[in-house]
Amino acid sequence: MKIVEAIKRADRILLEMHLGMVCFGVVCQLAGAFFARQQGWYAASLWLGIAFAVAASIHMARTLDRALQAGEAAAKLIRRGYLIRYAAIVLALALAALTGRLNPLVMFLGYLSLKVTAYLQPLTHRVLNRLFHETDPVPAQEAEDLPGEQAAADADSLTKHEKEVRV
Repeated sequence: MKIVEAIKRADRILLEMHLGMVCFGVVCQLAGAFFARQQGWYAASLWLGIAFAVAASIHMARTLDRALQAGEAAAKLIRRGYLIRYAAIVLALALAALTGRLNPLVMFLGYLSLKVTAYLQPLTHRVLNRLFHETDPVPAQEAEDLPGEQAAADADSLTKHEKEVRV
């Protein structure tokens, strides 16, 4: 159970993204089993691309956290983080192309798992909620969203200052 507690304490969105990346990798690996000529190099290229995607997602989260703390220098930090990630993947793809062993297109396919997981994140979120027996909090309704009598009763209970703020 220590593993489950450690997973619950981890950044939940990153966990959901990483789960999506692994699922995408498994699907691509199964598809490659039928189409790839060199299975080993295909798998190495794919999973190296996915490893770069995992590293990029962690770097992106850390960069955004630092940027939120930075104030006015946030745009500069985000731009620098983007350039670092971009340079790293370009260098890795160039090395893969130069060696001739790894397939840079398959490696880029693995790296694209970063984009695919953005679309899969709501699905992985629901899966992890079921796995951990959790539910998302329900946001409180505003007085305008409540039906008839309830909205009127809530509006009457507002102080003068709260009414002014709402207008």
